[in-house]
Amino acid sequence: MNAKVGAAAASAGTDAAERSVLLLWMIFTGLSVFAAFLLWRYGLIRLMVSSDRTYISSVIAVLYIVTCIHCFWRTRAIAREGEVARGCRAILAAPDGAKVLASDARGLPDGLVTDHIRSLVQKADAQAKGRIDQTLLLRTLADRLRGSNGFGAFVSDTLMKLGLLGTIIGFIIMLAPIASLDAADKVAMKSSMGLMSDGMAVAMYTTLAGLIGSILVRIQYYMLDSATQRVFSDAVVLTETHVTPALERRLGSPP
Repeated sequence: MNAKVGAAAASAGTDAAERSVLLLWMIFTGLSVFAAFLLWRYGLIRLMVSSDRTYISSVIAVLYIVTCIHCFWRTRAIAREGEVARGCRAILAAPDGAKVLASDARGLPDGLVTDHIRSLVQKADAQAKGRIDQTLLLRTLADRLRGSNGFGAFVSDTLMKLGLLGTIIGFIIMLAPIASLDAADKVAMKSSMGLMSDGMAVAMYTTLAGLIGSILVRIQYYMLDSATQRVFSDAVVLTETHVTPALERRLGSPP
């Protein structure tokens, strides 16, 4: 009965928990969208796109948007795992919460933390006696919680390198006319100055887009990694204080 009450309470608080975890991401993304709107309003984004003949800055912008969508998906997933951990804690902390472990943790909400608890129950049943060492299982849980979070570091590095690539291409465009430049030919001089200006625009805009995109991606995934670490820490505390002691008592291990 207590297990059902705990599960119901956990389900009722899911939306609030997700909002609390997603709040920072939503605030940060809202500020980013507002800044982008201001840049568009004053024509700076249109100027960047029209001035960048290589379209590298446009590629950076598209890749950044895709990464934001991925970060939102991962943040939502971590928020749900955090709620699963809190639901498991509410159930296992009840006076008869240990009875859930006797039924292979079927009364716990589904999630990676619950899968870890079920693995501990299966390990306890298999070894029959002795202390339960969950070190290897915790490493597996950490890897599963991190999931595709490493995509953020990859994209951040890629955006930086795309910006540097644009810088190199821009300088090549800028310096190419110098080799055939004739100071006496005013028409050629004027044309060369235009090409040099175009090359400098490519170099500056792509570098700026790459740096800003890389920094913003880093910030988002730093917040995601922090949330992931909190969920993992909650899972460690939960299993060490409620799960493994109950399983060891069931095995008759010494305290």
